[in-house]
Amino acid sequence: MNPRPIPEPLRTGLQASAPSPDALPVGRAWGKVILLGEHAVVYGIPAIAVGIDRGARATAIRRAGSTSVLEVPGWSVVAAEGESSTDLARAFSALVGAARASAAATILEGAVTVSAHAELPPGGGLGCSAALGVAVARALVPGLDPAAAADLAMAWERVFHGNPSGIDAAVAAHGGSIRFEKGRAMERVSLGAPLTVCLGSTGVGSSTKTMVEGVARLRERRRDVVDKAFAGIAAIVQSGRAALEAGDTGALGQLMDMNQMILAGLFLSTEEIERLCGAARSAGALGAKLTGAGGGGCVVALAPDAEAGDRIVRAWEAVGFSGFTARVEPTAGGPS
Repeated sequence: MNPRPIPEPLRTGLQASAPSPDALPVGRAWGKVILLGEHAVVYGIPAIAVGIDRGARATAIRRAGSTSVLEVPGWSVVAAEGESSTDLARAFSALVGAARASAAATILEGAVTVSAHAELPPGGGLGCSAALGVAVARALVPGLDPAAAADLAMAWERVFHGNPSGIDAAVAAHGGSIRFEKGRAMERVSLGAPLTVCLGSTGVGSSTKTMVEGVARLRERRRDVVDKAFAGIAAIVQSGRAALEAGDTGALGQLMDMNQMILAGLFLSTEEIERLCGAARSAGALGAKLTGAGGGGCVVALAPDAEAGDRIVRAWEAVGFSGFTARVEPTAGGPS
């Protein structure tokens, strides 16, 4: 996200950690894991994604002047409204502009400092940018319902991803489990049983925009091959929804493995991704695949239970990777 050090002039007036009667409600958002359907979702194929109990939060506090400021203390960066030197600054400016245009955004008659915190790795395929965007949107415009928060965050997402499907923002705002199809209303997916998922990082950043453009170029050259792959993914997503609703984690794991094979055929996998998937399966994962854009980022592995999840993470650590476990509940709760 092109972080940069906080310029000294903008440090003045940053009050995010100080108690204040003008403090506004905290905006929260879920992290996202695509279980099935990434990349095909850009072309109108459904995808299934879940919200995980790591996400983002943001708090807005009024500040003097007319320029709103975003600080991300964990990254030691800041962005000011109207700046264009970084993607983060442009995204914040776009989101503030959209929020100012909202009839509900009366707090933005002046300026605010937004302090945001992410518990997700940027560029890891876990929806870090969307979670931050939704959290910041909710801090700027308190009381947004999930659909409105997701819509507002798309102004932020377009800066980072060009032509995003919208699934990241939808999951960040709604949590739970959803079936997402571009251009259609989001559908809730009822989970027959809670899920334990393990997220392993390749240690390699990935650009969603770059990977999506790569698939588009491949489709221009070999449309028959890519469209056949997308048709296979569509069938996997349909079966995956049935497995989720039935609580059949064994079948879901097999479908995740099948989805990974197709994504690898579209040149989206890497040596690191394959090593993570292999180590997870050897440690007892029911299935494993890249999640998000591919080309780096993260792998999601489905564990039969929390104990197996711990074994999978230890197996990753033994071969030089890092990871963590997360839980997906049948009903959405608040993000951490």
